[in-house]
Amino acid sequence: MDYHILREFADSWVLLLMFVFFVAVIVWAIRPGSNKEHRDVANSIFRNEDKPATSEEARR
Repeated sequence: MDYHILREFADSWVLLLMFVFFVAVIVWAIRPGSNKEHRDVANSIFRNEDKPATSEEARR
């Protein structure tokens, strides 16, 4: 394989593959079931404001 063949492959199929991966990540992030997970992660810094986390809380 020479540079020209690899360059054509990268310009076509690899670009298409990267675009499909990008769209899949966006769709995965905004899927309907992820709202609860996003809310839990967003509020996780407030979970142990008054006392240190117990071992059970730290596993979440």
